[in-house]
Amino acid sequence: MPRQPEPLILASGSPRRAELLREAGYRFEVVVPPWAEPDEFHPHVEAPRHAESLAYFKARSIANHNPKATILGADTISVLNGDIFGKPVDRQDARRILTRLAGTTHSVITAVTLLHPETDQREMRHAVSRITMRRIPAEELEGYLDTGHWMGKAGAYGIQDHGDRFLEHYEGSFTNIVGLPMELVGEMFAEWT
Repeated sequence: MPRQPEPLILASGSPRRAELLREAGYRFEVVVPPWAEPDEFHPHVEAPRHAESLAYFKARSIANHNPKATILGADTISVLNGDIFGKPVDRQDARRILTRLAGTTHSVITAVTLLHPETDQREMRHAVSRITMRRIPAEELEGYLDTGHWMGKAGAYGIQDHGDRFLEHYEGSFTNIVGLPMELVGEMFAEWT
């Protein structure tokens, strides 16, 4: 059984994050944060700090109702030349994002926050992976948009479900690209007291 804080709450509506934690053998409860992510990103905040703040606010948004638990919040963004891409708001936004990312090498950053409300103990870290995406012909892009697989995915694609067809190469943690860097989570749990 892996070392973990108890009780542990995952502050996320992402089935992918919950699946990664379950597969690793962690015991936890899922609470979907009521906090709404912003549609725009502040241009003067570095991407890793931005992701960390989003992960923190997700965890903080459920803290009052769970004061004795350790809360894990996470947020994933894609970054290209300083521009931050979160989840697309609609099909047109997904097309815009994928058109920008196609044929590039960009970063995927997932920030992880651990928060214990009663003691106000907190830890925020992030992992960075690099993805090289091939060019996507317009007809193929429209076919992908028709599937709806872009919904709820940072960068408008999920590498674990059909987004991998756009992938040429990646460096770093695969689970980070999926949405929760399990190597980092394990380190944070091991150090959490």
